Amino acid sequence: MRIRPTVAAVFLATALSASVIPAAAHAADRAAAGDTTFSDVVVNGGKDIVLGLSTKKTVTIRWTATDQDGVAASWAYLWHGPHTDDADGILPAYPPAGTCTVSSADPTTSVCQVGFGVDAARDFDDNGLAGTWKVLAEAQDAGDDWTDVDVAATARFKRYAKVTVNASPEPVKKGRTITVTGKLTRADWRSGTYTGYRGQAVQLQFRTKGSSTYSTLETVTSGSGGSLKATTKAKRDGYFRFVFAGTGTTGPATAAGDFVDVK
Repeated sequence: MRIRPTVAAVFLATALSASVIPAAAHAADRAAAGDTTFSDVVVNGGKDIVLGLSTKKTVTIRWTATDQDGVAASWAYLWHGPHTDDADGILPAYPPAGTCTVSSADPTTSVCQVGFGVDAARDFDDNGLAGTWKVLAEAQDAGDDWTDVDVAATARFKRYAKVTVNASPEPVKKGRTITVTGKLTRADWRSGTYTGYRGQAVQLQFRTKGSSTYSTLETVTSGSGGSLKATTKAKRDGYFRFVFAGTGTTGPATAAGDFVDVK
């Protein structure tokens, strides 16, 4: 699958639908393959893109294209799937040419950038879209030769996670047992709701009143429906929270501390 500026309609379906069908590239009049190289390809400043159910974000791809004949134009976009000819996700849906600036020190090198909006409610309707996406980079040099690189870099889209906490009883006598419960959930793009995330390691942390630092007491595993439960002894006034580090498909989550007064 290749994006060309001379192709008026690139896709017959909107991006990230169940089946994204690319229009055929203009292979008949395509010029010879070029030798442009791509480097320093960075998506979203190198940070994961975490989406809830209705999150809207602007994502930027930045890259450097170098060609001995000079770079006339360059493109970069994100795709998801087993290979480019069977992609189940394209972002943006209709990739524009990047805005490129020729280096003052080296006329063979251009620094390019493209930004586009991502709307979770519109673009992500399947949980299988969470995880690694690839960057396809293209360039046209001054001699009308084309270069395509299917995987110039990667980026991660993740499902937004939430975690709650409740420590009881409160107040509690020193030495008594405190039970800390909570729930770990994450965005389910298919159903449009937050659902429990089972089988995940979650840290129970404590911060003494007057301190700014949390310490980990133990690690528990989320159960049915994402349920969390741990017990500890009451020693001093302070705050309890659950912390989830995230996975390859799901973002991290930290609960606000729940204060317990120890008598």
